[in-house]
Order: sequence, then C-alpha cells, then structure tokens
Amino acid sequence: MFLTITTTGTPERPATDLGFLLHKHPDNAQTFSTSYGIAHVFYPEADARRCTAALLLEVDAVALVRRGKGKGRGGAPDAALAQYVNDRPYAASSLLAVAIGNVFSSAMRGVCRARPEAPAQPRPLRVEVPALPARGGPELVRRLFEPLGWTVTATPVALDTAFPEWGDSRYVALVLESGTLTLSEALRHLYVLLPVLDDAKHYWVSSEEVDKLLRAGEGWLPGHPEQKLITSRYLSRRWSLTREAMERLELVRLAEADDSEVEELDNAVEEETEAEEKPAPLAVQRREAILGALKRSGAARVLDLGCGQGQLVQALLKDPSFTEIVGVDVSMRALTIASRRLKLDRMGERQAARVQLFQGSLAYTDKRLNGYDAAVLSEVIEHLDLPRLPALEYAVFGAARPRTVLVTTPNVEYNVRWETLPAGHVRHGDHRFEWTRGEFRTWAHRVAELHGYTVEFTPVGPDDPEVGPPTQMAVFERDTAETSTAGTGTATVGAAKEANAA
Repeated sequence: MFLTITTTGTPERPATDLGFLLHKHPDNAQTFSTSYGIAHVFYPEADARRCTAALLLEVDAVALVRRGKGKGRGGAPDAALAQYVNDRPYAASSLLAVAIGNVFSSAMRGVCRARPEAPAQPRPLRVEVPALPARGGPELVRRLFEPLGWTVTATPVALDTAFPEWGDSRYVALVLESGTLTLSEALRHLYVLLPVLDDAKHYWVSSEEVDKLLRAGEGWLPGHPEQKLITSRYLSRRWSLTREAMERLELVRLAEADDSEVEELDNAVEEETEAEEKPAPLAVQRREAILGALKRSGAARVLDLGCGQGQLVQALLKDPSFTEIVGVDVSMRALTIASRRLKLDRMGERQAARVQLFQGSLAYTDKRLNGYDAAVLSEVIEHLDLPRLPALEYAVFGAARPRTVLVTTPNVEYNVRWETLPAGHVRHGDHRFEWTRGEFRTWAHRVAELHGYTVEFTPVGPDDPEVGPPTQMAVFERDTAETSTAGTGTATVGAAKEANAA
C-alpha cells in the first residue's frame, strides 16, 4: 500500500517543515513494525520549494492469515485461496489507516515541539493514493472529501487494460488537493475515510471504536452531510455502536449551536455515579453466577474441578453454608498458588476442616470425587482436546455423579466484541476450542441424556442481543427418577471400559 503527502513552500516557510510536522527527518528512511507488516517512511523529494513524504506499507499476507487462524472453532477458514490471493498488499484499507495512526500519531494530534506554531497553519497539500477501494465509486469519493475542503480527482482503474469492454474495477487512483487544511486535519480525514470507502475493517469493532471515530472526526464529522454513512461504515454497520456515535455527535452539534461545552449539556449523571456503576469484571460476574446457582441447588459439599489458583474456592469459603469444599487440579504449581492464596498454613482449625486441595486428572475416574452435592467445571472443558472430552464426561457425570454439575465456557460468538482480540483468535492460547451457543447446547443435551441429568442454560455477563453473553453456563441436575437405573447402567459401562483398558 502506498500513500504520498506533498507540500510546497517559500524561503520563509520552507516545504521541508513537513519533516518537523510528521516527526520524520527528510534525510532518513525509517521503518516501523506493525502487527501486519512493515511501514516505511521516506522522502522522494525534499527541498525548500517542494517536499514529498511517502508511506509504504508492506503487508505480510501469509502472516495476516496465520494470525487469524487461532485454534479450534474460533479459527478462520483455511481452505480458501482468496485468503492468500487478494488485494491486501496493494489497496489502501483499514490496514493503511492504522499505520497512519501509529506512524504519524503526533502529527494527527497536531503536536510539534520543534515548531509549536506550525501544526495550526494551513498549507498547500497534495495527497495521492494510487489504489483505493471505493465501494460507491468516484461519486462517493467526492461526496466524502469535497465537503471537507478538498479538490478531488478520483480516476477509476480499469479492470483489465487488455479488455476495456470489461469496464472499471472498484478501485480508483485518488488525488486530493487543498490549500486551506492543516496537516493534522488531512491525516484525520484519511484515517477515517480510507476504511469507510473500503467498507471493511481487518479487526473486530468494539465500543472503543466510537471514541476513536469521535476523536479523529472532531471539528469536521458533526457537520458532514454524509455523517450517517461515515459512522455506519466506520463502525462496520454495528447498529448499536452507530446509534451511540450518532447520539454523541448530535450532542456535539447542540453544544456548538449553544456555544457551550459538551460536558455542560451531558451532566445528567455525575462522574461519581458513573464510577459506581462500572460493571464488574467478567471473572467476578462468573463467580457470582456460580455461587448463586450453587445456593439455589442447596449444595453443601462442593467440588471445584480444575480449580486453578483457587479464586472460586476462596469465594466458597466465605459462605458458611458450604460445609466441605474440594479443589482439584492437574497442575501442582496452580495448587501451590491456591494454597498460598487461601493461607492454608495459617488457617484456623475449624476453617481448615472445610477445605482440601489435591492433584487429579479429570480424564480418569477418581473415587475421591464420589458423594458430593455439586461439582463446578468453570472455564475447564475448552482446555481439553476434543477427543479427550468424553473421558471427562464419564469421570464427572458417569462415575462421580454429583447431584448438580455447573459448566461454564466461553461463547465464541461474543469474541467479536473484544477489540484487543485479533480476528479469528480464541481468548486464551491454551484453548483447544471455543463453542457457539448452539454447539454448547447440543453437547450439554447429549451429556445430560446419556447420564440421566436435566440441563438448563444461564447467560453470564452482558447478554448481547446479537451475539449472546461472553460466558455461557449449563446447570445440570441429576434426574432422581432415573438415578438408580441410569447410574447403574453408566457405572456398568464404565467398569467394562476400565476392565478392557486394563
């Protein structure tokens, strides 16, 4: 991907001031690592009369695909040739916009310590983008840039010059010229409008994108005639985010009309109240959901299977209604950390009698797990390879057979809401899979039917109307009417399997 910014100057205001504004010296060629390749900044020409800065982004298309694969169900499809043969290395897109934001961040903010007065000065600017996807054609390009003070030349690129009858491609060669804009304004226009014209982003869009849009659009987006289209496309047509952005832009417009600050109008809720209403972390919400389900089940003796560092065990100990709590994990290191967290060596005798930690693998039956009221598998199953999952199912539901079993696992559909999670990746490097809500329900119903349980499902965390909650929880209750027959049958099958294995 390639972009150039050219300015002209005079002896009093030399064009090489562009180097100060961009914080990149004209005599040097510089490289910057990005998540998707290497960005190069260099100056094809630089003198007092004319100066051109070039940004060349070399995209590693193969690395881009590999970053998106991840593991398990969260991975991107790997069979399509289009993932390797595409326009990503050449056509300006959100990849180039992100590079602009990273490489020219100070210039976008209008900061220049060496020339403090220079960022606020309009200057002659010419921006050239040889290959720009324009979903909407040259007409849309003009509708987006001309209201901002640009003279626009958007020349369609032929689909194939050898076959002119095929017509034009969706790409244009873009030239923007203006003498009334600052460099900061120009960069912010490009940062927003390049991905808008491409009508796509290479990363998941979350609520933080609204803040980015409003920061980059300050001073020009609230009054733009194509405000709604820009907002919708920039936020990947996410209606909830688009509505939030439009409401905030309207507030800016009202503040400007009233010659007041936004904070003066948006003062219905005090900052202290907003701080108090900040949602609890997902891990806390998950523990609270588990504790609530255990209380409703009437369980007193509880297994925390895959207890990790003991956070849930610690929470259970605070409630005296849980008279016996057992934490099990295959990792001795995790159990050591859990022991320190719980301060087992300094715990009173009565409290210490309620809790124990021991090492064990959930892939094998273990007589120590028999006879408990409830078992919790919190964020555990996704760490097992799928072929080993039936062994866990039998060890818990077929052999130990607690009255209640709680299973929580990530909902892969919600991953699109995490901005920091690269597209196609699972939430943790050790996750072997992450299930959709449908896949989780199918698995849970099969396990319940096989082992004589009923199952209900509870969302954990904000239940998004489009993609569901971040965590999904299944509450299994042993069917007392089938306890004797189902329990005997599965035990017999399990005994036969163990005998064959032996």
